[in-house]
Amino acid sequence: MILPIVAYGDPVLRKKGDEIDEDYPNLDKLIENMFETMYDAHGVGLAAPQVGLPIRLFIVDAAPFAEGEDADEECADFKRVFINPVIFEESGEEWEFEEGCLSIPNIREEVSRKSVVKIEYYDENWDLYEEELDGILARIVQHEYDHIEGKLFTDRISPLRRTLLQGRLLDITKGNVDVAYKMKFPKSKKR
Repeated sequence: MILPIVAYGDPVLRKKGDEIDEDYPNLDKLIENMFETMYDAHGVGLAAPQVGLPIRLFIVDAAPFAEGEDADEECADFKRVFINPVIFEESGEEWEFEEGCLSIPNIREEVSRKSVVKIEYYDENWDLYEEELDGILARIVQHEYDHIEGKLFTDRISPLRRTLLQGRLLDITKGNVDVAYKMKFPKSKKR
């Protein structure tokens, strides 16, 4: 089932997610719905807060980054579920990359992040993993991890850029944006 993606301005996007346990209700179905929602919106990652749930869960399928002229072969088979993840180290060079977000449609900005992360997480079978990721995989995971920490990529751009985007961000909050996937807007008059 395709879930509505929560738009910029919804308070759930600013909450730090709560850890969950193996008894979380309908977790398998939620994960399945999140993948279906992400694919429908042509995303590479989706965090639970983006579907209205303030929990420490996000999914990633980096396959789209394995195509095109700047293809990264590592991305081809990188499909993961991250439950209760903890990034315990960020290292390497800072590098800029243009990021976007399904909760902030039609806005893309250069964001600087560290190139390497070490992360510990449970997968959908509750197996514990510790991984070191670099490059685009590290970036995707950092972006989704920010969501479960109550942060958005717009928090990582300059105050001037954020000020310049305020009108467009307000339009998103109100639902005054063309988008090709199902969304829920916090201040929309269309209910």
